[in-house]
Amino acid sequence: MATTFKAPKTPTAQLQATFAPTTEATPAYLVEKVDEATGEVQQVPRFRYLPGHPRQIHFDAKAGQFNIGGTTPLGPALSFIPLAWRIFQDDILNMGRKLWAELFFADEKGAICAVLFHGYSVENLYRLIEPLFYDDLTLADVVVKVQASKKETTKDGKKATYYIAEFSYEPADPAEVQARREFARNFPIWREETTTGAADVRTSHGYRLPSEPEQPAQIEAALTAALAE
Repeated sequence: MATTFKAPKTPTAQLQATFAPTTEATPAYLVEKVDEATGEVQQVPRFRYLPGHPRQIHFDAKAGQFNIGGTTPLGPALSFIPLAWRIFQDDILNMGRKLWAELFFADEKGAICAVLFHGYSVENLYRLIEPLFYDDLTLADVVVKVQASKKETTKDGKKATYYIAEFSYEPADPAEVQARREFARNFPIWREETTTGAADVRTSHGYRLPSEPEQPAQIEAALTAALAE
């Protein structure tokens, strides 16, 4: 017998419940958790996400390293199953109008993250998307592996080094793919800082802004409450 999603009574869960649909089918991203206060078994999302505010993963093209929020180092490589992405041209983050690739994924702790690439890295991502397309797959069906690759250039007679992202993939667990697919279907996946309303979108998957006019106010209220947890 299918059960319906019942969120625990915490600010973060209330935020999740704002967007979770009422349905008889149990989404694959839900797991059972015992409420320590009441002993009640509840179904809660295994992914943590404040809509519009994913955890920010930064690719430092000068150092060839990934980090969280510009501080916590993650090393020269990442592996993840994308749950949403878009390739677009826009003027964001005070960097001028560029071609960007923005990918959203769940890290090993279940936090929804966003990472940006531009320049040659975007071209390399396209090179990965093409063979996937002909195999009737998308980025959402595989584990994407990103590796910082060192390059050299000469300017004014001096050599300089920089890094670009190179992409490869391997098969993903179908159950993990399904959980992410359903989460992206049920929640608006976007990043507020990179959304201008003026993007020229080349391709996207799973990327979605809130549709209800009252949702921004609900997000702000829930975000404030969640940060106070």
